[in-house]
Amino acid sequence: MARQGRSSDWGFPRWRGYGSSREATNVRLCDRAGCDQPGNCPAPKSPNNPDRWYFCTAHAAEYNAGWNYFEGLDKEEAEQRERAERGEASGFKQAAWAEWGGSGDGTRSRDELRALEVLDLDPDADFDAVKKAWRAKAKLVHPDVRPGDEAAAKEFQRLQVSYEVLRAAEDRRTWKG
Repeated sequence: MARQGRSSDWGFPRWRGYGSSREATNVRLCDRAGCDQPGNCPAPKSPNNPDRWYFCTAHAAEYNAGWNYFEGLDKEEAEQRERAERGEASGFKQAAWAEWGGSGDGTRSRDELRALEVLDLDPDADFDAVKKAWRAKAKLVHPDVRPGDEAAAKEFQRLQVSYEVLRAAEDRRTWKG
């Protein structure tokens, strides 16, 4: 009986390197037509479908930029679904409270983002910019400056509510208790 060469694993499979097998490794390619990069970023095909596309990093970013979760729903259905999901995801509010992320990456609520839109500010604007924008806009439509102007009064109320939403959010962020 001929003796085979000495094995390098000595009976312990973990001693071998993880990539030491000689079989070909299956690599899933990007599902984007014409792309030959590895597709290791799963993306949903539709909101309630378990099927996934597998894109490379560049095409996953392109796909996610155009993703609309509420596509095909009317306004009432979209709001109803958003309320339901907000209720189910309330446990994840901890991340926003502890400020694990910076501004503009999900730490601001929809109300805050709408308030920033009213003030024509970027999602990552700091509170000093909010104050400055609010003062500048409020001076233009203040009821003392434009008495009797109904449209100006409504715009001033919008600005006032936006400022209050952002001020309350800033107080929550800076409160140490």
